[in-house]
Amino acid sequence: MKFICEKENILKAINSVINGVASKTTMPILEGILIQTNKNEIKLTTYDLEIGIEYILEANIEEEGTTVVNAIMFSEIIRKLPNKEIKIEINTNNLLEIECEGSLYKLSTMNPEEFPELPKIDIDNSIEVEQTILKNMIRKTIFAVSTEEKRQIFTGCLFEVADNHLNVVAVDGYRMAIKKSNVKSSANSFNCVIPGKTLNEVNKIISDSFDVVKIGISKNQALFEMDNCKIVTRLLDGEFLKYQNAIPANWETRIKVNKNEIQNCFDRILLISASAIEKEKKYPVKINIEVGKVIISCANQTGDAKEEMYMETEGKELEIGFNPKFFIDALRVIDDEEIILYMVNPKAPCFIKDNDGKFIYLILPVNFNVANN
Repeated sequence: MKFICEKENILKAINSVINGVASKTTMPILEGILIQTNKNEIKLTTYDLEIGIEYILEANIEEEGTTVVNAIMFSEIIRKLPNKEIKIEINTNNLLEIECEGSLYKLSTMNPEEFPELPKIDIDNSIEVEQTILKNMIRKTIFAVSTEEKRQIFTGCLFEVADNHLNVVAVDGYRMAIKKSNVKSSANSFNCVIPGKTLNEVNKIISDSFDVVKIGISKNQALFEMDNCKIVTRLLDGEFLKYQNAIPANWETRIKVNKNEIQNCFDRILLISASAIEKEKKYPVKINIEVGKVIISCANQTGDAKEEMYMETEGKELEIGFNPKFFIDALRVIDDEEIILYMVNPKAPCFIKDNDGKFIYLILPVNFNVANN
């Protein structure tokens, strides 16, 4: 195997596949990148038995071949080389030589026949989505995915397709994020739960362009195909939350507020809420909604804080408690200048909608009297 390529091109390819490498494994082959050359292109593949990533790039191929090399070492060497052409080849001792200007590195290789094949997917259903739309949908939901493995189904996002609409839903037991979008291409109705880890990788690779991502679904696998890259992933098993039933049908209190102003307010008050003295405890904030005014406060052993904001309010006065971080996470992904917060009572979830109703975010309240004792 022998080829020449620009550092910029191969580094982009490595960065696209590197997170498909197994981090903790008893199989060294899964810590490697499979490098295959054919005619005028190189294919890089990583696979940790849950997510597999392939990336194809053009290069000057002088001799075809296949090998596997440790991904982290290969990546770091390429990253630190000058921004010039890089020559890579397998020498007579079966070492991978990496040469760039005056630099020469030799790495041990592994048997490519031991590298597991990516699953072959018999696609049952598929949709096509513009990359910029999918990127936005992931961005506005992925932060609400659960990190607790006890309920693994919530460590992924629900993808629900019906009537040429795609809904992406994330829930972690304390909050829920829903993003809706139209799908131009006709598609059968289906739903599946895709791991959050996979969606994070998809989001890193796709761009804010109108190029299309094809998402193919089989019984227990999903395939994302875009440009010169594809990602294969397992689906999560289990029954997802019937999220429509969790959205309150009515509201008793509503406030309209500038998004940046309330986000800055929560950012400041989080300094007290996330106590520096008691790292294990997170104190909620208390929100008092009065006519034309909202008071947000927090008190604990670190100190106390109070913010007053004058805004448009409607409905009943209300006192309610929340984890401020959950508000901040949602506010960071909302693009509208003004937002409306809807509340029912101190024990029912608050929900936020964007102007076109395509993004809904729910937060469960907390009992601040109990939490502060």
